[in-house]
Amino acid sequence: MNLFLIVYISWGLSEVFLNRFVRSGKTDKQAADNHTELYLWVTIVLSIIAGSYAAMKINLPIFFNIQYSYIGIGLMIGGIIFRFVAIRQLGRFFTVDVTIRQDHELTQSGLYKYLRHPSYSGALLTFFGFGLSLNNWVSLFVVLLPVIFTFILRINHEEKVLTQQFGKQYTDYIRRTKRMIPFIY
Repeated sequence: MNLFLIVYISWGLSEVFLNRFVRSGKTDKQAADNHTELYLWVTIVLSIIAGSYAAMKINLPIFFNIQYSYIGIGLMIGGIIFRFVAIRQLGRFFTVDVTIRQDHELTQSGLYKYLRHPSYSGALLTFFGFGLSLNNWVSLFVVLLPVIFTFILRINHEEKVLTQQFGKQYTDYIRRTKRMIPFIY
């Protein structure tokens, strides 16, 4: 089994694990998600399939030396690690569905001191790496653009829920931090 396949499978299994075991509970505000998790999964699956298909059918390489595709694998691994560090730092307040936990507190330390959504930053880096690993310009855009758009929709919804829960504390936090990309967005 080659490195590309190992990383792709590990990535997929890690996301399935999160989806299965890190969900809101009965005491959480479960109606807060508003189907955004479903939109994310549909977008992600379709983007990965379409990007992979484009890589097989369209010859538009990013790198002419195929060895540079390993840069994408490195970015994927870095993105997965970054995402799991963010999830660990958020601790019991992290769920795959948008919810407010009982006794929920606003985390503003670690990665959350600089970024409001570092878990999405890690995921975005992983998708960027995946697109690069396919070594195809069309694949890169087919994978990245729909995912970015869906992440932004999800983040807008999450921030609305967090603002309702934490009020001025969250709006002050918004002013001090970026959403996903340090110093940029």
